[in-house]
Amino acid sequence: MTRRNSCGHCPGSHSGDRPCLASATAKARGWLLIEHPGPWPERVEQGPPGPAAITEAVRAARAAGVRPQLIRRPGRRRGIPPVQVYVGYSHGERVWLEGRELADPAELADLDLAAVAAGTPPKFGEPVADPLLLVCTHGKHNACCAQHGAPLARFLSERFAPFVWETTHVGGDRFAANLVCLPHGVYYGALDRDEAVRAVEAYLRGEVLLDRLRGRAGYPEPAQAAEHFVREHTGVRGVTAVTVESVSGTSPYHAVVVVGDRCYRIVVERVAQTDPCGRGCQENLETYVVRDLTLLNEAALV
Repeated sequence: MTRRNSCGHCPGSHSGDRPCLASATAKARGWLLIEHPGPWPERVEQGPPGPAAITEAVRAARAAGVRPQLIRRPGRRRGIPPVQVYVGYSHGERVWLEGRELADPAELADLDLAAVAAGTPPKFGEPVADPLLLVCTHGKHNACCAQHGAPLARFLSERFAPFVWETTHVGGDRFAANLVCLPHGVYYGALDRDEAVRAVEAYLRGEVLLDRLRGRAGYPEPAQAAEHFVREHTGVRGVTAVTVESVSGTSPYHAVVVVGDRCYRIVVERVAQTDPCGRGCQENLETYVVRDLTLLNEAALV
């Protein structure tokens, strides 16, 4: 029988040895972030205690294809209202954020969620130029997120306030502590303090770090893997400097990736990890490996 730690994972699950590439949530493109001090339900759609308007907005967002997150400041629990709300879009190069403080959560009913899902700023609030750094601390969903995420959120808040918020489940509990950088939807996992600081500093420069990078939200996992390996091969780190033009097939997947005026064909395969948590691990986890990477000539772009 495999021994489990207090988070419910195998020993070593937070050692940093487990590959976490190509594991960002593939469905999140539009975002709705609503301040709520907690307690948070196990699933946000169940509705948190407090104004019914927040529960209604969360459910409406899910129905519209927008990812809802409850957020709060690390170490602070102000009541409701007022409520800080952000909406944003993280797919492609035209990313954006809007922010607004609501005197009454019922104002959420005025938000055009269809526009958010389509990537169009709804003019619900003022444009937000600064990034948002979301650290998952959703202990009711998974104890690891509170155990590893909450201390990291407090630590990052000391250095990067007011960018930092605690948030509900972002996906990939086994990679706690998880960090999501908006507006681009860049995911990092299994972070310690030093790794998190380096990741944030890179994002503030408009770059990504490959170490502990899970991927970018809104893209299929094979596309995330293709981008990761082309970045590794080329050394290009700009957040939007690498574009996955297409992905085809089943594992192994064939992708076309563009970096500036260079075009690459890459083949990636999904494989099972060997003892991802150490000897005797019973978790069936997968990752991606490169099978081929070829530089095509510029004519391939035509």
